[in-house]
Amino acid sequence: MSAPQLVVHRDKELMAQAAAARLITKIVDAQAARGSASVVLTGGRNGNALLGALGASPARDAIDWPRLDLWWGDERFLPEGDPERNVTQAREALLDSVPVDPARVHAMPASDGSYGNDADAAAAAYAAELAAAAGPEDHGPVPTFDVLMLGVGPDTHVASLFPELPAVRESSRTVVGVHGAPKPPPTRVSLTLPAIRAAREVWLLAAGEDKAKAVAIALSGAGEVQAPAAGAYGRSRTLWLLDAAAASQLPRGLYPPASP
Repeated sequence: MSAPQLVVHRDKELMAQAAAARLITKIVDAQAARGSASVVLTGGRNGNALLGALGASPARDAIDWPRLDLWWGDERFLPEGDPERNVTQAREALLDSVPVDPARVHAMPASDGSYGNDADAAAAAYAAELAAAAGPEDHGPVPTFDVLMLGVGPDTHVASLFPELPAVRESSRTVVGVHGAPKPPPTRVSLTLPAIRAAREVWLLAAGEDKAKAVAIALSGAGEVQAPAAGAYGRSRTLWLLDAAAASQLPRGLYPPASP
């Protein structure tokens, strides 16, 4: 378990740009060290803003896109191409404009795919795909992701792990179907905390005053069942990327401002 580190930016736009630059550097370094890189994407306004900023950056061309594996932390269990699906939004924000290898874009199954409306079967299939991609060096049923990004919800949820629901208590499976989520749509597919913790680095993104209470709760020692964001951490680094509004309920001494 790595202790959380905080970076606080002036506003959400600067946060997205800085996070995109940070991600480009991390991917390039991983590809230089190991030949490829693996990243877990997140949806929502902050995840999509980061992808948009990455797509707008001239430095994006430093990434060897065909040698990048992309996964997702969770997905809304909706039909393929639905505008609410994280993968649909990621394609619009970035993926359709860069030369990714389609075989290395690991989207979670859709509700009109091979598993029909069975979210549990879809979750099991994604778990099998993760296991097939894991090598002996990973020492577990999922790859050791270079970076795994998570948006933080106002209720402290990450991925589709909501407070007190069964998915946040899962300790053996790496991917689960989520039923009865308090945020629509109610049916989802999500990585579990054990899968999230396999990542080298976990980055938690939060911007806006509506996230301030959740950030303060998660960083105040709350339990992961009550505050799932508190249970999301990486093997070597856990990084909270915030704007000033999201950090506004934290003690000022807790973080160094990253920018004026």
